[in-house]
Amino acid sequence: MPRRTEPKPLCLKVGARIRELRTERGMSLQDLAEAGAMSKGHLSSIEQGLAAITIETVERIAAALGVSPFCVITFPADDELDRIADLARKLPKGERRKLRKELEGRTTHEPPT
Repeated sequence: MPRRTEPKPLCLKVGARIRELRTERGMSLQDLAEAGAMSKGHLSSIEQGLAAITIETVERIAAALGVSPFCVITFPADDELDRIADLARKLPKGERRKLRKELEGRTTHEPPT
């Protein structure tokens, strides 16, 4: 797919999210590009919103970052549910299980009549 000269808004958001997750892990562009089996230039174009990406690329990037593909395409600053998911992602696994059980308990109760 040819490189754009102007970023598309959604591509820019996804690119910014990838950059956020990458820097959160202390990874360089080169580190993530190698781990995701892509060129550094292509990854840079993705982060700048100048390259559209496929679901397969989202999967490779997510695996290289150690997150689910869902994490790559959520925008915590824009949506309360995305923010909650992002906060839960940062919890230790044992804490995530506790949170899941608590939330499941809240959502399985019958609403009052």
